[in-house]
Amino acid sequence: WPAPGAWVPPGPGAGSALAHPPNHLPAPRNRPEGKVLETVGVFEAPKQHGKYETGQLFLHSVFGYRGIVLFPWQARLYDRDVASPVTEKSENAAGHGSKEVKGKTHTYYQVLIDARDCPHISQRSQTEAVTFLANHDDSRALYAIPGLDYVSHEDILPYSSTDQVPIQHELFERFLMYDQTKVPPFVARDTLCAWQEKNHPWLELSDVHRETTENIRVTVIPFYMGMREAQNSHVYWWRYCIRLENLDSEVVQLRERHWRIFSLSGTLETVRGRGVVGREPVLSKEQPAFQYSSHVSLQASSGHMWGTFRFERPDGSHFDVRIPPFSLESNKDEKTPPSGLHW
Repeated sequence: WPAPGAWVPPGPGAGSALAHPPNHLPAPRNRPEGKVLETVGVFEAPKQHGKYETGQLFLHSVFGYRGIVLFPWQARLYDRDVASPVTEKSENAAGHGSKEVKGKTHTYYQVLIDARDCPHISQRSQTEAVTFLANHDDSRALYAIPGLDYVSHEDILPYSSTDQVPIQHELFERFLMYDQTKVPPFVARDTLCAWQEKNHPWLELSDVHRETTENIRVTVIPFYMGMREAQNSHVYWWRYCIRLENLDSEVVQLRERHWRIFSLSGTLETVRGRGVVGREPVLSKEQPAFQYSSHVSLQASSGHMWGTFRFERPDGSHFDVRIPPFSLESNKDEKTPPSGLHW
């Protein structure tokens, strides 16, 4: 299997989807004994227009795992790389924060990741999960539903399968059922619809921010998690997902992070540290992307975050990559805390 980011899938019926993630497939002559490739389905033509349906099987074009679509979200994508020349000039004159970026609608999907592929996704800090605030007094307690991810439309390589249980995930049969009369033949159960409806405020992906510096693209997706009361004050929580992509062939390594966190209460916090989530990932042509999630809390209902990542080149020189500014907004009309898997 060629490296991710360097491979275009064949047309419908022209090729088989294989079960191994891209970067962990040895050459045939070096393949460990007992390790074989199995056909898991047949590729379909990626959709240039329209959305994928609930139950669509896919391979992730960057991280290589098998997954299935639960439902779509419509997000506003703020891409600081596509501003007009006039806006670019005003930014250079007035500084980084002055660029006005208009959002465009972009489709993302809530998906389940096949548990068999999770150990092989080395370009992630962990098996991606959706985290919720726990339903009790400990304002810092979080719990996670592992194997849930958000996937951009262009990252989906669709395929079909005759297997009635093609994805191994503890929620697969709770959320989906097989119906051979449908295309795709996996349809939402009432439990999936109820879960989406009840947890909509904590699941919904609304804004996506993207910016590229020296061929390193940073994408940030913030999610509001809810508010908790602690010591007679309100604490608001967000999680944010960050994807780093190397669009060049030169190998680079992330060394440091530098965050600025502004709260509506008037505080400005600076956070510096080595790497991210305990790692200093290398971005190469073979493994061009890395993704991780983290959390932030404020004692105000809104705020902003921005900053830089410092990368190192093979010759030892460093350069800073901008993290696009993004807002932290709370849901003013929240009535119930997130319920996770409790209906």
